[in-house]
Amino acid sequence: MGTNTVIQDNGGTDPVDWNAGQHPVADLPSETLLFLLGSRYCETDRLSEEAWRLFAATPPGWPRVQAICDFVHRHVVFGYEHSRATRTAAETYAEGRGVCRDYAHLAITFCRCMNIPARYCTGYLSDVGLPPPYGPNDFAAWMEVWLGGRWWVFDPRNNAPRVGRVLIAQGRDAADVPLTHTFGANTLVGFKVWTDELGPWR
Repeated sequence: MGTNTVIQDNGGTDPVDWNAGQHPVADLPSETLLFLLGSRYCETDRLSEEAWRLFAATPPGWPRVQAICDFVHRHVVFGYEHSRATRTAAETYAEGRGVCRDYAHLAITFCRCMNIPARYCTGYLSDVGLPPPYGPNDFAAWMEVWLGGRWWVFDPRNNAPRVGRVLIAQGRDAADVPLTHTFGANTLVGFKVWTDELGPWR
């Protein structure tokens, strides 16, 4: 079974604003408070002390979130062979390896520990704008954080603004919005993800 779709995009990379500030917790909108709390894969209680040790000296706001992404990007070694459905943020930090969801969970947890609302995003990430050769496309996970009165995209796995990001769902972590959600026994035989740039929308 295959699915094709055409998505209209403005062709720009993920927005960046180094001046986007961090809000005091008391000033956060009520709908963002859920994304300060620990969740199934994001154990803020286990990583809070370490987060403050690592990032307390960083400037609050965008620079702090970018420092978290830089750290996670360096600390975790990517590999499909490292994929494990039960790996939590604390385990990713201890093991230093994982896939994109593990990068996202660890960065989300550090942000929440630093009182920055952060939520998990799942979807597709194109290779539009990247130089060849292109690796195989895949499903993807990244995060959004609340700074300067809005949600912003950060991607600790790739750690660079990208073009053609296709958001499917947002939640506290992968327990809310998993890559696939099945009921009963199942076997994944294989899958293929592809993106092609079609040019200006007519």
